[in-house]
Amino acid sequence: MAERRSAFRRVRDPEELVRRRFARRQWARRWLVWRVVAAAVVALALVVGLGWLFLFSAVLAVDRVDVTGNRLLSDREVRAAAKVDVGRPLARADLAAVRARVEALPQVREVDVSRAWPDAVLVQVRERVAVAVVEIEGRLRGMDADGVVFRDYDTAPSGLPRIRVAADTRSEAMAEGARVVGVLPRAIAKQVDHVELRTIDQISLRLRDGRVVRWGSAEQSEDKARVLAVLLEREAREYDVTVPGQPTTRG
Repeated sequence: MAERRSAFRRVRDPEELVRRRFARRQWARRWLVWRVVAAAVVALALVVGLGWLFLFSAVLAVDRVDVTGNRLLSDREVRAAAKVDVGRPLARADLAAVRARVEALPQVREVDVSRAWPDAVLVQVRERVAVAVVEIEGRLRGMDADGVVFRDYDTAPSGLPRIRVAADTRSEAMAEGARVVGVLPRAIAKQVDHVELRTIDQISLRLRDGRVVRWGSAEQSEDKARVLAVLLEREAREYDVTVPGQPTTRG
């Protein structure tokens, strides 16, 4: 009993209590440090593991190329142009280079390339739409609203106006002609047999009934189209809307 009282007195000794509390605090600090170090090691290992998995492992490598939005081009043609490195880790696939190669195809207006996890590259194509048919060196070619010639026709589609160009017609003039065709209301476009394109300032419309419309340049084409819609109600052989504020007719 005396020994137990002596031990109790030692525990109750203020200096002993301070030492024990200090020891506990030291142990708590060391334990906290070890926990932080252990968490850091685990986090680093996780980062390294994920980095290896995404950047170097074959587990998340490109296995296929999916193509959407294409009608003029086949899936095979788009994939051939894309030149995606199948087997390369998907995270390291050069999407910008793929996009540039597909956009180089004449039929493509825009393209979006993205990763489709876990193993595919998705190529979403927006193709050009023909607004007119151009006869170039005996070939019928489709031209879009930007003046880009991008496809061939065996026979001219009945719903598209034709553009006739000289052998030395420049691409700037082609773009101007496309702008004119692009703003024509459907009711007028159906009446157009072809567009005569000489220079950017010498554009004319030949209607199916033989009437001629002097258009001039592509400037103010929206205003010219509105004026022409009213002007065609008058009997004439030639209509001049080169200055839409002062239209004239002849014959």
